[in-house]
Amino acid sequence: MANSLKQIPLTCSGHTRPVVHLDFSDITDCGYFLISACKDGKPMLRFGDTGDWVGTFEGHKGAVWGVALNSTASLAASGAADFTGKIWNAVTGEEVHSFQHNHIVKSVAFDRTSQYLVTGSNEKLVRIFDLNQPNAANPITLSGHAGNLKRAIFCRNDQCVISIAEDKTLRVWDKVSVQEVQRIEFPSTPNSLELSKDGTIFTVTHGQSVSFWDTNSLSKVKEISMPTLIASASLHPDKHTFVAGGEDFKMYKYDYLTGNEIESFKGHFGPVHAVGFSPDGELYASGSEDGTLRLWQTTVGKNYGLWKCTDPNEISLNNSVREVTAN
Repeated sequence: MANSLKQIPLTCSGHTRPVVHLDFSDITDCGYFLISACKDGKPMLRFGDTGDWVGTFEGHKGAVWGVALNSTASLAASGAADFTGKIWNAVTGEEVHSFQHNHIVKSVAFDRTSQYLVTGSNEKLVRIFDLNQPNAANPITLSGHAGNLKRAIFCRNDQCVISIAEDKTLRVWDKVSVQEVQRIEFPSTPNSLELSKDGTIFTVTHGQSVSFWDTNSLSKVKEISMPTLIASASLHPDKHTFVAGGEDFKMYKYDYLTGNEIESFKGHFGPVHAVGFSPDGELYASGSEDGTLRLWQTTVGKNYGLWKCTDPNEISLNNSVREVTAN
């Protein structure tokens, strides 16, 4: 049943090309933060609850395809079409390391300790870099995919890496033995991969489906068919709902337990490429072909951040629709 209150998303402008990926930090002493990847080559950092611009990481010479924040928002990572994966000081904005690849870097992710960075590239390889030894000549390399990498993340207490690629497979790799230990084949290319807040479920989008898998056993928990081709999905930290977006410009919210649609909202003016819940679950972010990020309330009408409920049947955004720009 749709919520009777109108959803008023925060619109975060500043990018000049499509926004293709995003990532939240955990909750820190300064709140939580949001980083966005864009084809304009300039990843941006924002306060996660308001969308206010913090800074732009400048140094890439091509489209940025993947971004990550470590849990404390002290480090950021980005992967780009200039064949590099970069580590940034997220406080000063300075580049800390640049890891050269032989093709476009599509995915970057930190482990929980911020000691390791995993990258996925169009070399069809997954690489693991030790940030305590950034100048080491030979990073750990995981080879076996027959297509370009889409996403790679750590899992199972950082002992393994999960990756998805254009060869229509998901693979689990043991970090110590450097071997593939499990594989799932999909009928279409998987587009997004997310590990749940508690690490027990990973979410995969493929075609018009969102599927959920047990992290340890790799057994399918459930699969839900969607009204459109889906590019990205995110499971709420409490695992009661999930959100998804794709080709039809809409943001969908579904009941994870029943598989029923709760509500959908149209706000973007282009396909949605990336979605993700904030660490407290109070909002979710979306990045689109239209070059914007939007922040949406999980519970429409709740007083949170810039959203103020002034009347039982009306919600305002600090008395007006507010667009957050990057100066």
